[in-house]
Amino acid sequence: MQPSPLARWLLLAYALLIVDGSLYPFSGWRDQGVAPLAFLWASLPRYVTTFDVATNVLAYAPLGFLATLAMAPSLRGGVAVALAALAGAALSLGLEAIQTFLPSRIASNLDFIANAAGGLLGALAGAAFVERLIRRRGAGLQDLRRRMFSAGGRIDLGLVLLGLWLVSQLNPETLLFGNGDLRVLLAGPSGVHYPPDLFIRAEAAVAGANAVALGLFASCLVERGQPARLAIAALIAAALALRTLAFGMLFHPLDMLLWATPGALFGAAAGTLVALVLAALPRPARLALAGLVLMAATVLVNIAPENPYLAASLAVWRQGHFLNFNGLTRFVSWIWPFAALAYLMLLAAGRTRSRV
Repeated sequence: MQPSPLARWLLLAYALLIVDGSLYPFSGWRDQGVAPLAFLWASLPRYVTTFDVATNVLAYAPLGFLATLAMAPSLRGGVAVALAALAGAALSLGLEAIQTFLPSRIASNLDFIANAAGGLLGALAGAAFVERLIRRRGAGLQDLRRRMFSAGGRIDLGLVLLGLWLVSQLNPETLLFGNGDLRVLLAGPSGVHYPPDLFIRAEAAVAGANAVALGLFASCLVERGQPARLAIAALIAAALALRTLAFGMLFHPLDMLLWATPGALFGAAAGTLVALVLAALPRPARLALAGLVLMAATVLVNIAPENPYLAASLAVWRQGHFLNFNGLTRFVSWIWPFAALAYLMLLAAGRTRSRV
């Protein structure tokens, strides 16, 4: 049995997401005159909600799960569970201690306990399913990954980037598939009036261009002879499902299709069809075209006018418990196109060296 590099990449990516979500908004650092570990022996928080505790448990469960898978087959059983649980507890302890220097965050012993419990539960689940996911021949996810996608650590990194793209779709502040919006940093002009049909065309262009870019990106990871079009369709369908779930959770269940504007639906459908057609191109052509379309899509995101309907909905949106989660998805949305473009250049460079 071979170890799973994909599990290790996923573990690293998820740990970084936890760090980002725990320390957001990364501003206002100062010494508040409190020892970093003072929260450990402080009294339990006076106001505790089931939602907060459950969220902290669930946040660390995937970390323990992935840590157990990442250690297989070198470490397994009770040893792997213990090390995965300790790693999760250590990460939580360190982040809670760092939060002492962030006035906007409150270090909590209850959060630490819930995080440690989540890491332990995830580690136990990982130990229970490692046989099915990694060790079993012909039926495990690792075997599916080997059959469906090309071999190599670079492809594993690409799969992690696709996973992060799906995470970015949980951010309700963007147009459908519209990552890389840096206008908050560029501070562009505001208050400009546009005709309503322009917003429809802009949303369609953003969704369509990004769907094409993502479809080409995904097709470059698929092994020759495997159904690349199926991978593209599954990726887009998963993104739309996550988008619907996010709007239902963050706004209201009745608003779960708030994202489904005429422009977004037309753009997603048209872009998916174009990506399915372009999947027939040779892989070098798809690789180059993916980079070009991704750059064009990111430019479109940054020049598209803000949808006033979405802006009005966000203006009355109370983020509440989801403040840190939204900060995390916003950060992933900002950096994803640029990380993906660098990755495509890495793949292209690898092909060039292999020919020399």
